[in-house]
Amino acid sequence: MDGEELTEQETALYDRQIRVWGADAQRRLSKAHILVCGLKGTVAEFCKNIVLAGVGSVTLVDDRVVTDESLSANFLILPHENHYHGKTLAEVCCDSLKEFNPMVHVAVETGDISTFGVEFFEKFDAVIISCCSLGKKKLINQKCRKLSKHVAFYTVECRGSCGEMFVDLQDHKYSKKKLEETVECQIEYPSFEEAISVPWRALPRRVSKLYFAMRVTEQFEDVEGRNSGETSIADRLGVLKLRKELCETNSLDESQIPDALLERLLTDTREFPPVCAIIGGILGQEVIKAISGKGDPLKNFFFFDAMDGKGLIEDISGPTTRS
Repeated sequence: MDGEELTEQETALYDRQIRVWGADAQRRLSKAHILVCGLKGTVAEFCKNIVLAGVGSVTLVDDRVVTDESLSANFLILPHENHYHGKTLAEVCCDSLKEFNPMVHVAVETGDISTFGVEFFEKFDAVIISCCSLGKKKLINQKCRKLSKHVAFYTVECRGSCGEMFVDLQDHKYSKKKLEETVECQIEYPSFEEAISVPWRALPRRVSKLYFAMRVTEQFEDVEGRNSGETSIADRLGVLKLRKELCETNSLDESQIPDALLERLLTDTREFPPVCAIIGGILGQEVIKAISGKGDPLKNFFFFDAMDGKGLIEDISGPTTRS
């Protein structure tokens, strides 16, 4: 992302963060183009953070209309019907984001993102996906990986008090401070499909129970032809049946996926704003690190559960991409 230097206006506006991560990192951010699909509360937090950080542009994709659930966690939607009546979620959020930082170009792309050709994604440096089916996540990640340039890919989901983030930076090079020196590093990531295909029996013994629970609900939605979060407690028996089948196939004790945790994921399908703020903040931080090429990036899953207040990083990789 080599290009023009920062303008005087950009240098003045971003003075404080330039002092933190340097002018070169800010220049890279100002030339970066971000694609965001699925505008729920967690993604709204991310968009706010990345727009304030001063990226070059943000393109929003979400043709859904505003609902009561949208209003519960997405602060970009003003609680006045005349503000959003007749508009899509992407259009409403676009209007609000422009006010956060007029120097960032915010635009809307309409249509089903899964139908966009590979060349469409070449315009972007990072792609963030939410509220999508399992198949759609895999497909978009594959399209990003087919490009000659490296496009950072992220999925993020928040269900009530729980949240998950996945990162794929492909073959990523970055620098970090080690004592008084700057060290050049390289790290390899698996694709989303490769990561979730790692046999459970091959995973470390203390992998987050939330990882397994998310895979069960994700596969249940996939079998039922639903998008992420389109479940309820009425699906409990079907989800428990699938858990049993998956645990038997993967030689995993069912106690690793507690009934109570699955029921929370099925019941609390709405986002919890404090969890949105935490995960959206971490996602923003990770995208900034990926674009700037500075600092250790997260590999490759992050989980947060407000019930115990813990955030966990899990490296779910095959043997060829394990750190």
